[in-house]
Amino acid sequence: MPCRGAFIWPGPSRRREAGVGDRFDRRFHSLAGKRSSEVSARSRQTFQQLVTLPDSAIPLAEAALLMACEEYPQLEISPYLDQLDRMAQMAQKSLRAEDTPVQTVEKINAVLFETLGFRGNTEDYYDPRNSFFNDVIDRRVGIPITLSTVYMEVSRRLQFPISGVGMPGHFVVKFNNRSEEFFLDPFNRGMILSRDDCRARIKERYGDSLEFDERLLERVTNRQILARMLNNLKLIYLKAQAFDKGLAIVDMMLMVNPHDIEQFRDRGLLRLQLRQFEGAARDLTYYLRKSGNCQDREEIEDHLKELRRIQAMMN
Repeated sequence: MPCRGAFIWPGPSRRREAGVGDRFDRRFHSLAGKRSSEVSARSRQTFQQLVTLPDSAIPLAEAALLMACEEYPQLEISPYLDQLDRMAQMAQKSLRAEDTPVQTVEKINAVLFETLGFRGNTEDYYDPRNSFFNDVIDRRVGIPITLSTVYMEVSRRLQFPISGVGMPGHFVVKFNNRSEEFFLDPFNRGMILSRDDCRARIKERYGDSLEFDERLLERVTNRQILARMLNNLKLIYLKAQAFDKGLAIVDMMLMVNPHDIEQFRDRGLLRLQLRQFEGAARDLTYYLRKSGNCQDREEIEDHLKELRRIQAMMN
């Protein structure tokens, strides 16, 4: 089973050179308050309860806010849900029963992007705050998937059928009924796009390296949206060498998709970094058993040899 992408992990000597936390980004440090592991654990427990619901019943905004609790353990979720309610109420005031879908979108766009000032963060796309849903609502700045989640949640409250589309490299949303389909780009102020526009964007971004498939423009499930958001947070924490928080995020990814074998590998490597040797050995062994002829088999086997040596010294 080929790996979709290599997990870039420093070997033992490189880990010693780097030093855990030595290069922790200063701006990221300023965002993080004192972590309460007990509160974070409760948040993850609630998250797990939500993602076991039928997909259509998963409350996307609440789940996204629970993810942010790993960075903000004292985060109160209800005020943010109330803000989304108020955004929908603002849009509702201008809606009319006879509005076409495009007219409805134009009125939602006017509230979100003109009145409230939501926008894509083109100045600092990789700012971690773009991926924390509470920060996106507070600052009204985000990346495509978090702004799309705001758009979907406001539309849902208006009973306007908008769904997410995991277009490669740039998440969008779409309206689709029996007679009409169009796409919207919340990162670009709700710009309306046709299917051909989306195809052209993919071609422009990837050229011949990615063959277009109509399935790229299909709606994605709530679980797929959460998995994509969690992956963004995982990359943020790994870059910051905040391995304990990265581990918590991988735990949540496995709650969303318990069959994502590569996350067992990544969790094992994180546990190794955090000196949780028994759990690391268990996860890495499971990964090798399930992954078949994976490209990183030799590397993972080396880690397991190191773990067995460490465990033998501890006994």
